[in-house]
Amino acid sequence: MNQKYIAVRLPIQGMTCSSCEGHVVQALEQAGAKKVRASFRRKEATFEIAENSDLEKAKRAITQIGYSSGEAEILTAQEKAEDAEATDFDFLIIGSGSAAFSAAIKATELGAKVAMVERGTIGGTCVNIGCVPSKTMLRAGEINHLALKNPFMGLHTSAGSVDLAQLVEQKNKLVNQLRQQKYVNLFDDYGFTLIQGEARFFDEKTVEVNGKKITAKSFLIATGASPTIPDIPGLQEVDYLTSTTALELKEVPKRLAVIGAGYIGLELGSLFHHLGSEVTLMQRSLRILPKADPEIADVVTKALTEKGINLLTNVKFERVEMEGTIKRIHISVNGEKRVVEAEQLLISTGRKPNTDSLNLNTAGVKVGSRNEVIVDEYLRTTNPRIYAAGDVTMGPQFVYVAAYEGAIAAVNALGVYKQKIDLRVVPKVTFTNPAIATVGLTEEQAKAEGYEVKISVLSLDAVPRAIVNYETTGVFKLVADAKTKRILGVHIVAENVGEVIYAATLAVKFGLTIEDLRETLAPYLTMAEGLKLASLTFDKDVSKLSCCAG
Repeated sequence: MNQKYIAVRLPIQGMTCSSCEGHVVQALEQAGAKKVRASFRRKEATFEIAENSDLEKAKRAITQIGYSSGEAEILTAQEKAEDAEATDFDFLIIGSGSAAFSAAIKATELGAKVAMVERGTIGGTCVNIGCVPSKTMLRAGEINHLALKNPFMGLHTSAGSVDLAQLVEQKNKLVNQLRQQKYVNLFDDYGFTLIQGEARFFDEKTVEVNGKKITAKSFLIATGASPTIPDIPGLQEVDYLTSTTALELKEVPKRLAVIGAGYIGLELGSLFHHLGSEVTLMQRSLRILPKADPEIADVVTKALTEKGINLLTNVKFERVEMEGTIKRIHISVNGEKRVVEAEQLLISTGRKPNTDSLNLNTAGVKVGSRNEVIVDEYLRTTNPRIYAAGDVTMGPQFVYVAAYEGAIAAVNALGVYKQKIDLRVVPKVTFTNPAIATVGLTEEQAKAEGYEVKISVLSLDAVPRAIVNYETTGVFKLVADAKTKRILGVHIVAENVGEVIYAATLAVKFGLTIEDLRETLAPYLTMAEGLKLASLTFDKDVSKLSCCAG
């Protein structure tokens, strides 16, 4: 009678090197196991053992050589086949941004053979055309707006003017440096493979790159997103800017019109205003930041208009035309027809996932209404071999979210363990001046989830740091559960609140209460002190308190 064998995956703690793997393989073979493979990076061994054998004997063999084993997992026929399947790579990643590198590093640490496919510039959006270049230029714009000469950047050619070409050159130098240090060099540091070219799925387990077919046990789609262009008559015939090309301008436009006042439009509009442009922001909705708390939207509107930025809401776009270098945007505002003229037109109406060229239908991967990759709570697509992470799923569009998701996708795709994503507490920062930072639930969201809500709204003119800065246009708003007093959301408009919101994130994530904030010492003359003052505002008038009085 033929002996039946079962396939087993056994977690093993204590292996630290390839020699450890050899000891484990030898011990398991002596215990009757066959086809043994051990990985110290994955902290496991897979093998086959006779169905009527004592699996505990194999576990005792591990203990006897000084390691400890966990609960054995009996592999299904499909899992066994996938584990034994001969493929070019264990894990193949399409894209090379934050999600991709986070996944590649994690997978390599787990002992997988990893490749990354990139059709363009390595590094993705953040380092090349997003966070890094925009924030360094925003900082330069703020310096210019304060009419201060920056001794380190040397941007000013005369009082109030900026050598934008020099600023862009400096920005590109920084981008190239960080791309090399934080992305390109990591291929050698971690040992995963770079494949240059465009990946297209050939079938459910194969991609084609440069005419060559490449197989993998599992895949990650991390191709990011790119600016979307609205369907406005005449726009395609006009020379317009996107968030990418705006950062490559060599001259500051006299007038800049911006279609869209989301976080990218607000940041870039603020940038060019600080550099000296006359800026007009145009938004379809009745107010900017329509999903934010009204107090936040109102104070941002006030701050923008106080700075001299033209802000138009409830706009309908009729057509765009160009005469010479002048763009004319024909609109109606509250039903009244107007024409906005500008030397440059920036389109900032959201982003779309980069999925068009992937041939996802062939791979059995479903997409949503915006062509975003649909994933479950484990970041798995409708093809169990294929995962997706980052902006391509149209979740929160932040580099730190993409990195978080990439690492989770890697451990799930490799079958090390199963981990769900948790995006309930994601801090968001818009780097205008004053900046906008939020975390947790808005008042409206909290009520929709069934909470009895208690709120605190503290004007920035009650925060000592803002007073001494002569920058008092802003607000702190706390949203709490009226029953438990637990902090549900924090929303702030103030200078440097990107540095404050992390403390608020901890408060929301770990369920701190109003009293917890009140009883915590807050350093005087910091913007973070506003969190404590806002907690006092739930039932006190802080304007009647002495400085530092709690």
